Amino acid sequence: MGFVLDGLETEAYDRTYRDRDLIRRIAAYLRPHARRMGLVSLALTLNTITTAAGPILISRALDNLLAEASSGAIVLLASGVLLLGVSGWVLNFIRQWFSARVVGDVVLKLREDVFDATVLHDLSFFDEHPSGKIVSRITSDTQDFSNVVTLTIDVISQILQVLLLTVWLFHIEPRLALILMGMTPISAVIALSFRRVARRVTLHAKQVTAKINADIQESISGIMVAKSFRQEQAIFDAFVNRNQEAHRVGLRRGLTLNTIFPILGISSGIGTALLVYAGGLATRSGTISPGDWFLFMQTVGFYWWPIMSISSFWSQFQDGLSAAERVFALIDAEPKVVQTDNLPVDQLEGRIEFRDLRLSYTGRELVLPGLSLLIRPRETVALVGHTGAGKSSMARLLTRFYEFQGGYLLVDGRDIRTLNLRDYRQKVGLVPQEPFLFSGTISDNIRYGNAGATDDEVEQAATRIGQGDWLLALPCGLQTDVGERGASLSTGQRQLVALSRVLLKDPPILILDEATASVDPFTEAQIQEGLAEVMRGRTAVVIAHRLSTVRNVDRIIVLRNGEIIEEGDHQTLLQAQGHYAELYNTYFRHQSMEYMERARRLADSSDGENDTEQPGRSTLLN
Repeated sequence: MGFVLDGLETEAYDRTYRDRDLIRRIAAYLRPHARRMGLVSLALTLNTITTAAGPILISRALDNLLAEASSGAIVLLASGVLLLGVSGWVLNFIRQWFSARVVGDVVLKLREDVFDATVLHDLSFFDEHPSGKIVSRITSDTQDFSNVVTLTIDVISQILQVLLLTVWLFHIEPRLALILMGMTPISAVIALSFRRVARRVTLHAKQVTAKINADIQESISGIMVAKSFRQEQAIFDAFVNRNQEAHRVGLRRGLTLNTIFPILGISSGIGTALLVYAGGLATRSGTISPGDWFLFMQTVGFYWWPIMSISSFWSQFQDGLSAAERVFALIDAEPKVVQTDNLPVDQLEGRIEFRDLRLSYTGRELVLPGLSLLIRPRETVALVGHTGAGKSSMARLLTRFYEFQGGYLLVDGRDIRTLNLRDYRQKVGLVPQEPFLFSGTISDNIRYGNAGATDDEVEQAATRIGQGDWLLALPCGLQTDVGERGASLSTGQRQLVALSRVLLKDPPILILDEATASVDPFTEAQIQEGLAEVMRGRTAVVIAHRLSTVRNVDRIIVLRNGEIIEEGDHQTLLQAQGHYAELYNTYFRHQSMEYMERARRLADSSDGENDTEQPGRSTLLN
């Protein structure tokens, strides 16, 4: 299977389950539907009886009615066969109806469980695993899991059918029935030999399907980048290669699963031929009547199909078990963020303390080697530093999106690991650097911060940003459709919506992760006007690359390699001529009004030779 396995690596959270463990968990999903499954089995049993009754009537006609053939007897026979056919159709409808209800309800419950487990995972889980593969498990694999339910219902019904047919066969002719019973285990041995290979090929097929889903999702999400670099052909070629891989795996799976029925068909054909020969000899010798021989062979025809289905059950069952294994692995994936208690969070003053906090994402290097910082209630703190200094990591820990490996993070004096996460996150507002909007209107996205908010409250939150002037540029105001991921809005407008959403939430702790880094100066002015109001009276942690934000905070924390090397206000840190001054020269200085005014005067100066002070020199720092 070398070529099949190429590129089909498993996920880190995947695990191998024993068949008995999978069956036990599957049974837990089926148990609430035992009554319906019982009705399905009863309907199939009665259907089997009505189906078997047709050959019985014909058999008796062969032995008795045809000897004294009359029109009334033939009409009676035809009416009986018609009644049995109609009864069989009704019973089969009942069986299919309740089977569909059981399958639908079980898949619904499983999808709810796996989606609930997925959304509860911490963000590091989604960093490590492509979203397309996760989606594949939630959608495709749960749907394939329905095969388990269908097969389970069918095999229970078919076992009942075989038992009834076996009793009837022994009633007709015990000696032929014994010959049939002797050949039956051969089918089971043949089918079970396919079990392991069927499990492997079905699992590989699901893995490659997940990879295709992940590749497609990534390609569509990054289509703008692909087009800008004219890489459409490259992503198409990558898709073709992956699709060919899926074709090879799917072909092997199809051949494996579809081979078992022809082989079982050959074995049952050989068995039927032996019974025809033995039955013919018995009929010629007068041991059984021609009608009984016909009835026996007709019953054998009904007997072989459920026997083949039962025998092939484990091989076909592997498709559903492979799906169940992947779904249960996602459900059972252990979270990295673990709460040690579940204390309610009613109110927060906003006192935050990082005490000797250590964080590592990979386990190989420390992003925060032992950070200690106290943020007082209702204080506005700005975190500055070069990329990789640890600014965003502090915000992620404060929102409890990631787990730290040592030290303490205290909120109002309580360990953040002991708090009820739902309550705590309701008290924390986050505005990320790249705002995400859901499909719907602007009003819908603002209301995401407080699902129970009224239209007036939504409008008030929106107008607190730039006095609502930004809404005038939208075609339908708050009812403007944002499009997929907010594609109908500019980056600045999406950021304004995200800020309004947080304002509606009204949290005591606010985190701004470079919230104005990607907007134009006019939009920034609108945002800053709203931020000045929303930060008042609450604890705010700001990660900013805008001078206007840094200047107005209570305290600036300067980070380098996960350690605090300076802290103070803007002027104090500038005068210290330390690392903050270097950051100012690199990131902030060109945003200052003094710098822009000096640059304008230099550009307008007609005597460049007499002006030796250039905008890029450090003298502009002052």
